[in-house]
Amino acid sequence: MVTSVANDAAPGRSRAVPRRLPAAERRALIEQAAARLFAARGYAATTVEDIVAEAGVSKPMLYRHFESKKELQMKLLERRRDELAAAALDSLLGDEGRPEERLPAMIDAWFAHVEQHPDTSRVLFQDATGDADIQVLQRELRARQRAADVALLREFAPQLPAAELEPLGEIIRSSLTGVALWWLDNPGVPREVPVVAVVRVTAGVLSSVG
Repeated sequence: MVTSVANDAAPGRSRAVPRRLPAAERRALIEQAAARLFAARGYAATTVEDIVAEAGVSKPMLYRHFESKKELQMKLLERRRDELAAAALDSLLGDEGRPEERLPAMIDAWFAHVEQHPDTSRVLFQDATGDADIQVLQRELRARQRAADVALLREFAPQLPAAELEPLGEIIRSSLTGVALWWLDNPGVPREVPVVAVVRVTAGVLSSVG
């Protein structure tokens, strides 16, 4: 694929030589196209032909970067989960004060990342259909997010009963992803609204410790 096509040149004049995109840029085009289609249509309803047409690349080009549509989807899921976790963790570690005072900034950073990457975030949060391996991966990624939320609960409220940590971690995880999907469907809502809502839920969990 090229970044541009030269305009017709007058007789006797040379044409500009199209520039080939670097491999990393071609891969990014494929990922972005796939994310848009998976978010809009779902994984099962999106074909490789749809993806290459949306990205403006050939099918052999896609297969140079990804073995299959499944691998492409799995890479998108894994990367978005890791980037969301990193965004929240960086905010938590970068601010001063008690952990509970840093909670709003951490949740805001998480939603800011969702705002910047709406398609891949939707792909991560909504249930996949049509492929058992991808469904298994989604469950694994959700378990990893729940484990991260449990670790934060241990830091924020070490007096919580151990038996309650797993379900409380799931409350926080499902609140984050559920509200994020709602917000993606309501793009006119300011980011502070979902942030405050999830902070209230999480603060309620923390304040319930007696």
